[in-house]
Amino acid sequence: MNQRVGLFVLLAAGLLCLALIPVSWAENQVDDGLDDDVDVEDESDLVLEGVEDGEEEQEGDGQEEAPPTPKTPPTPKVTYKAPEPMGEHFFAESFDRGTLDGWVLSSAKKDDTDEEIAKYDGNWAVEEMKDTKLPGDQGLVLKSRAKHHAISALLLRPFVFDTKPLIIQYEVNFQSGIDCGGAYVKLLTQTPELDLDQFVDKTPYTIMFGPDKCGEDYKLHFIFRHRNPKTGEYEEKHAKKPDADLRTYFTDKKTHLYTLVVNPDNTFEVQVDQTVVNSGSLLTDVTPPVNPSAEIEDPDDHKPEDWDERAKIQDPDAIKPDDWDEDAPAQIPDESATKPDGWLDDEPEYIGDPDAIKPDDWDEDMDGEWEAPQVSNPACESAPGCGEWKRPVIDNPNYKGKWKPPMIDNPNYQGIWKPRKIPNPAYFEDLEPFKMTAFSAVGLELWSMTSDIFFDNFFITNDRNTADRWASDGWGLKKAAEGAAEPGLAAQMLTAAEERPWLWVVYVLSVALPLVLIFVFCCTGKKTTASPAEYKKTDEPQPDIKEEEEEEEEEKEEEKKEGEEGVEAETSHPAAEESPADKDEEEEGEEEEKEEEEEEKEDEEKEATTEEKLEDDVLRRSPRSRKPRKDS
Repeated sequence: MNQRVGLFVLLAAGLLCLALIPVSWAENQVDDGLDDDVDVEDESDLVLEGVEDGEEEQEGDGQEEAPPTPKTPPTPKVTYKAPEPMGEHFFAESFDRGTLDGWVLSSAKKDDTDEEIAKYDGNWAVEEMKDTKLPGDQGLVLKSRAKHHAISALLLRPFVFDTKPLIIQYEVNFQSGIDCGGAYVKLLTQTPELDLDQFVDKTPYTIMFGPDKCGEDYKLHFIFRHRNPKTGEYEEKHAKKPDADLRTYFTDKKTHLYTLVVNPDNTFEVQVDQTVVNSGSLLTDVTPPVNPSAEIEDPDDHKPEDWDERAKIQDPDAIKPDDWDEDAPAQIPDESATKPDGWLDDEPEYIGDPDAIKPDDWDEDMDGEWEAPQVSNPACESAPGCGEWKRPVIDNPNYKGKWKPPMIDNPNYQGIWKPRKIPNPAYFEDLEPFKMTAFSAVGLELWSMTSDIFFDNFFITNDRNTADRWASDGWGLKKAAEGAAEPGLAAQMLTAAEERPWLWVVYVLSVALPLVLIFVFCCTGKKTTASPAEYKKTDEPQPDIKEEEEEEEEEKEEEKKEGEEGVEAETSHPAAEESPADKDEEEEGEEEEKEEEEEEKEDEEKEATTEEKLEDDVLRRSPRSRKPRKDS
């Protein structure tokens, strides 16, 4: 019994864990890649205003001996410290200076756009997040909606793709959610014509990377421009779509870290919060592919006029059978049907409404002769039908339809025609697409229908350890601060249930199922009879077991008597005269049965006397049966 209860309690715990999975999923995703070196103040280092106020009151009212009010332990507070770049890097920006020094706002206009919205006049600002959990942390904020925004900054030195990886990472927080807009960055190609003041959508870039959303289409771009070694032209290559669900990163209003790693072996990784959400090869996992096909279809090849692509044809030797009737109808009247009794042939199914009245403004010259609207004939309500009776129709068993020759394999079938293949004149093989065009600036060129998009901690390097250290010092602090301000478990469960209503079923089952199972298995089980030894230990009254045993013995004796009477009834109607040998065998069998019955009775009597002795012994030793001692 206890094992069953334990099993079902474990089952309930499993259901509860299942309910908590959606609540903690987002936290677990970022916990895997986060380092632990976060500057968090403990209780000894934390100075709270409430504690200071309490000390001042105690000093001022020292003469009063009021008992001190208990104070709840303070919540750990994360202290912000601006990240400092360490190690080799090409760009690092935390915006903690509070200015846009080093950044250039574009004053250009977008081509092929209405004049009212063509100008890049969207506003940018450096400020803290609206609901910041880390006072002192500032970032770049896109402030305008339904406007074009463009801002850029030069790198410390151009990034050249050689033998080390490219790592770019930055933070984004959609503080007001996002309806339609992007938060991606562009790595601007190093060219003599590069002018950051004229930064527009057509400015050449080497890589475009970051989140983008419009409607219910959630994207995480990784696009690079590949140079054709034969023609010198550039073509955009798009990485495959991530398999992960990206919706949470756009809707949870938390700060997320976006990282792109491109390796010299042509592999790439796209990470969100230091968790890989997309990866692959520049050679095989982008569209269109980097290297074109070695052969193409000949554009000058044409299908011959006598080319037969028909796999099946009608049998030219087939002849329509003489008994094939193409004119036979598909359905015919059912000759076996009979008119139901009571059918009213002379009554119409519909009649003019006798209560209808011609409108006063009815003009017969203009509107024609007035007729009352049709209503169902009340005389037909109790009859099986009204009007002319017609036989119902059934499928014609002789119907064959139009005759067609059967189909046979085409002896002249040549297959589906395709133009012949020829060598691709534009073919090339680039086995090192990683070696892209160098870039010398980073920029944001965006259109958004939502404002208050927060950017922070841009970093470009070729060393993973350096990038991880920068992420820990910047985004790691934000994550720790947001985690400290997270609501309790109950609030998280309610929030998760609002987003996923099916979780209410899990919550109810987690509570109700164990209670029902415990009640069923604990409160409705069979009662066990205590042994005489247990009654000996306590003074509880012992039930009258002897009477129950006697009743059971009487029932057994009645069953035996009924069985003997059945045997006698069978033997009282012999089918034929028995031989002396058969009679002897029957007598021996009866004697054996009598002996067995006598032995059973003796055993039962012995058991009864033993139980009686045991009961007498228990009663004799019971404290209640002892005589009180006389005082000497």
